[in-house]
Amino acid sequence: MAYQFLLVETHGRVGLVRFNRPDKLNALSPDVIAELAAALETFDADDGIGAMVLTGDARAFAAGADIGAMATDTVVDQLQKNMFATWDRIRRLSKPLIAAVSGWALGGGCETAMMCDMIVASESARFGQPEINIGVMPGAGGTQRLAQAVGKARAMELVLSGRTFTAEQALAWGLVNRVAPVEAYLEEALALAAEIAAKPPVAVRLAKQAVNAVFDAYLDQGLLTERRNFYLLFATEDQREGMAAFLEKRPPAWKGR
Repeated sequence: MAYQFLLVETHGRVGLVRFNRPDKLNALSPDVIAELAAALETFDADDGIGAMVLTGDARAFAAGADIGAMATDTVVDQLQKNMFATWDRIRRLSKPLIAAVSGWALGGGCETAMMCDMIVASESARFGQPEINIGVMPGAGGTQRLAQAVGKARAMELVLSGRTFTAEQALAWGLVNRVAPVEAYLEEALALAAEIAAKPPVAVRLAKQAVNAVFDAYLDQGLLTERRNFYLLFATEDQREGMAAFLEKRPPAWKGR
């Protein structure tokens, strides 16, 4: 299958998907997410594939959502787009998915990495949920998965400040599995995926399901709250101002309404 925004290849029993939108730092538009879900589902249904790796390039895994595609949206627009239904397809994958992250993984990019089962980061990786700086908040699981991974206090600070954090910090906090040099991070992720893909397939799928079960009940409820609040912010003047300021490359003027 041909994709406009992705490059797809296989390495033995490992399926590799690369974001391929370098001019936009692999920004995640609805079309990109739709292609991503389709590509990963194809590998998930392929008996010749035992594990998958998702990556971008050395400069950016994915630098966030495509702000231009949502800047003028209303709450109704967001509800009708229902983009989170596409994200949920990635969550339902049965085979292990490893994110290989280098450069920027911000906003929706950070959320995509955290949606994966494991993360291998390069030394240059920079993570963050900076949505607060444009008048909104994480909406694709960022508040929930970050809190699960690094704890409430640290997640609260990161989400409310919008600050980025390094690969070494992510490793120390338990968000990533390992950190490798920029020239080796993808090979490290592929090697980990190949190791897992060599294990008994049914046992791997059921073991993944069992580990996720520890978190899923809490995650389901938390995602409902997060998505409701994300949608509500599209009724505020600050959302319009924040996204307009981002696109116009100027400081926002918050009104608190």
